[in-house]
Amino acid sequence: MNEQSEPWKAIPPDLPADVVVYGRTRDFTPETLPEAFKSAHTTKSGVWGLIRVLEGRLSYHLEPPHQGSKLVSAGETAPIPPDIPHRVAFVEGGRFFVEFFKKRNP
Repeated sequence: MNEQSEPWKAIPPDLPADVVVYGRTRDFTPETLPEAFKSAHTTKSGVWGLIRVLEGRLSYHLEPPHQGSKLVSAGETAPIPPDIPHRVAFVEGGRFFVEFFKKRNP
């Protein structure tokens, strides 16, 4: 991934230790990427996402107030914190999916 710009320094590089996976999207390609993913959106409150790029490269954009972009390449992941507006776009054709995580039940 690219060197961290100021907005990205506020985003943890890893998921919290107390979350567990509870779902995932299907694989997306440039042809099947939903329009909603191409414009600003957030995860549900308390839900973390994890982008997993299988092939190609994806541009992951944070929207204001964080505002910044970075490339995520095949074999890399990128966490999506709860309630942070973001969007994605393919830079190079490929495939990716998003896993969703929530706090583990006590």
